[in-house]
Amino acid sequence: MEENAIIIKITTFLKEIGISIIEEELPNDTFLPGLSLSNKGILVDFKKLLYPGDILHEAGHIAVTTAKERKLIGTEKMPKEWPTQGDEIGAMLWSFAAARYLKIPLEVVFHSNGYKGSYNWLINSYNSDIYIGLPFLEWCGLTLSQEKAEKQNEKPFPHMIKWLRD
Repeated sequence: MEENAIIIKITTFLKEIGISIIEEELPNDTFLPGLSLSNKGILVDFKKLLYPGDILHEAGHIAVTTAKERKLIGTEKMPKEWPTQGDEIGAMLWSFAAARYLKIPLEVVFHSNGYKGSYNWLINSYNSDIYIGLPFLEWCGLTLSQEKAEKQNEKPFPHMIKWLRD
């Protein structure tokens, strides 16, 4: 898939679910090249962006954060421990579900220069239906495990009931 087409697909989806994309010149020292988070959405410097899939991962952080705390992202009022390890795992699994939904190759999101070298392990785990973080996403009310989905006659993860946590 062409990089620009992937970016358009990702940004269109995020806007549709309520995550704003704000094009802005960013400093060189952002955690991920060309990306930063704020209480207004995802700040993207497309000239510095190296990996389009990182946009989905950052969106995952916004998505798994409570609506109340989303208003604090990028401010002094946001707890210093944010995102927690649980948030990180949830954001990764959320971005997997989003990639599947958008029919984007997993390698776009879980690229070789990210995830502390565990990108292959993550892809293999997810492709083997080993969903580390699923209880968290389920607890957030975003999706259902296979067992709960069957009981409720609903679709299981990676289907999402909703994309943003209340």
